[in-house]
Amino acid sequence: MSDNHTHVQEFFSARAADWDDRFPDDGPLYAAAVSELGLREGDRVLDAGCGTGRALPPLREAVGPSGVVLGADLTPAMLEAAVLAGRDRAGQLLLADAARLPLRPESLHAVFAAGLIAHLPHPAENLRELARVVRPAGILALFHPIGRAALAARQGRQITPDDLRAEANLGPLLFASGWHMTSYVDESARFLALAVRRP
Repeated sequence: MSDNHTHVQEFFSARAADWDDRFPDDGPLYAAAVSELGLREGDRVLDAGCGTGRALPPLREAVGPSGVVLGADLTPAMLEAAVLAGRDRAGQLLLADAARLPLRPESLHAVFAAGLIAHLPHPAENLRELARVVRPAGILALFHPIGRAALAARQGRQITPDDLRAEANLGPLLFASGWHMTSYVDESARFLALAVRRP
């Protein structure tokens, strides 16, 4: 495991138990973001870097009982917290790295990724891996329940021009990774970039 993986696991392991308590009001924001994926009954969807699984119930609601909902995360403690919250009933949990998914090519209709992009060790390569498992014209949602400026302020830092999530940086990064960005919203209460898998 790389140093970055170890660091990410340590960061989230230490915070897993009280993660949901720290951000109790995020549920409706997740549900609203999921609704923008345009999922249909029977679709197959992955929550990449699912954490405690807050997106899994709205994803299950969107694809119905005949759909497939997967939640993949690198940190066992986060998946344990998802099980404790009962969210494993909404989707199958996988202990897996978003950079190397145990999924067949073009097997999914969509990928939802909340807060993931900041933790990717090799963003272009990792977004290409997400593209690999999504069928052409499938959807990627990069979501955060807080905008870039508000998050930076919360963390006591400034946004820099090289921020990956800046629109001018994210569009070309997605394009180079097999995606075409179709919409971009960065407001105080949410960040949501949607992209379509290029043929």
